[in-house]
Amino acid sequence: MTRVLVVARSELERAGLEALLASRGHLAAGPGSGTLAEARRRIEEGAAEAVQVVLVLAERGAEPPRLALAPDAAMHGPGLVVLAETVSRGWAIRAIRAGARAVLPSTSSADAIAAAVEAVAAGLVVLPPDVLTEAAPARVGDAGSVAPAEPLTAREAQVLALLAEGLVNKQIAARLGISRHTVKTHLAALFHKLGVSTRAEAVAAGARAGLILL
Repeated sequence: MTRVLVVARSELERAGLEALLASRGHLAAGPGSGTLAEARRRIEEGAAEAVQVVLVLAERGAEPPRLALAPDAAMHGPGLVVLAETVSRGWAIRAIRAGARAVLPSTSSADAIAAAVEAVAAGLVVLPPDVLTEAAPARVGDAGSVAPAEPLTAREAQVLALLAEGLVNKQIAARLGISRHTVKTHLAALFHKLGVSTRAEAVAAGARAGLILL
């Protein structure tokens, strides 16, 4: 069971997110907090028992939230998932630098939010596929990165990001609203551009190229 502490100023929105997470069966949420300061206090004082993930609904127009736990609490502290009304590349990168491990639009589906929480609990970093696509060129040339000879299309980048989440073809098709045959076509193009032959190799090559964050 993954324990999640939801932070949202609106009690109604907080209750909605807690209900969304609780409906998954293996995610436990509540009682939440109205502010990050309150959540931080509860975590540091041990009042929020065994919280593994803090899910924050960022306020409109605000800078990325920062959990900023005390050093001894931060060492084994929860991962931070941020939902924001608008997620630009710059905002998402600032959020990750501020300590977030997942950044998603607040309009994301229930499945996407739950998947991000699960990924962060497992130690992964999650960004929206369109942000990853936009961010990729800035990472080409980073130390240890190997860019594909031919750049990925936006849809191929989305498929690659979903591969990294561990989704199978049927799930990718459902998430993107395309057929399984189309998914196979994108996978074939991905494998060719990345010079790989398996899904695991594609994820590893994508991570080395800075196309996805693990």
